[in-house]
Amino acid sequence: MRYVAAYLLASLGGNTSPSAKDIKNILGSVGIEADDERLNKVISELNGKDINDVMNSGLSKLASVPAGGAVVAPAAAAGGAAGAGAAPAAAEEKKEEKKEESEESDEDMGFGLFD
Repeated sequence: MRYVAAYLLASLGGNTSPSAKDIKNILGSVGIEADDERLNKVISELNGKDINDVMNSGLSKLASVPAGGAVVAPAAAAGGAAGAGAAPAAAEEKKEEKKEESEESDEDMGFGLFD
């Protein structure tokens, strides 16, 4: 991941085709020693490609990955269309209650972080 991040930094800096030396300089500036095999793999995969196109194709792949909606989906299926609107509201209320409880529990201890 660090090699991809360094490649992206070089690209954002205006270098449309970063070399291994450019990426090693970026990684070296933060104290990371580059592995030539991995570095060459990243460069060979990304060389000649538009970074924005690569990122957009990755975003379309991420769109199919489920993330955090597992609780709402069963409630919507069980309650129908009316239940779908009520489920997020109930979830928000529960979050607020938990938040209030955590604040109250800090008061019960009798001291704070900056006391």
